[in-house]
Amino acid sequence: MSANNTATTEKQGKAPDALASRQWWVYMVRAENGHLYTGISTDPERRFRDHQRGKGARFFNRSPASALVWWRRCEGHGDALRQELSTKALTKKAKERLISQFDSASSLLVKACALSSAEAKLSANQSEAQHE
Repeated sequence: MSANNTATTEKQGKAPDALASRQWWVYMVRAENGHLYTGISTDPERRFRDHQRGKGARFFNRSPASALVWWRRCEGHGDALRQELSTKALTKKAKERLISQFDSASSLLVKACALSSAEAKLSANQSEAQHE
């Protein structure tokens, strides 16, 4: 095995532990055109600043990031990925409802997000859509 392969293997071996030990968040950023972007990060405020500088998501190529409007702490990287997918599956109306009910102070204190709560929101949203 070459030195490059050994270094790559060592990095890959350490990555899951590093990912698991960090605090992960799912977040939404509003673009200037009003569209919402959902992502995950270990530091949503830093990631928002990255988005404002044009780093990262191509989503902001058309319309720059204007505000970090919602975030929620997750249990780990896997939970954050699941929560991100659940949040992305919500309608714009449901996302706007999450944002309107958002309290950043309590968001920092709440227990870690759970997939079941995301699924409950998604189910409620789907039921609401069927009645409209």
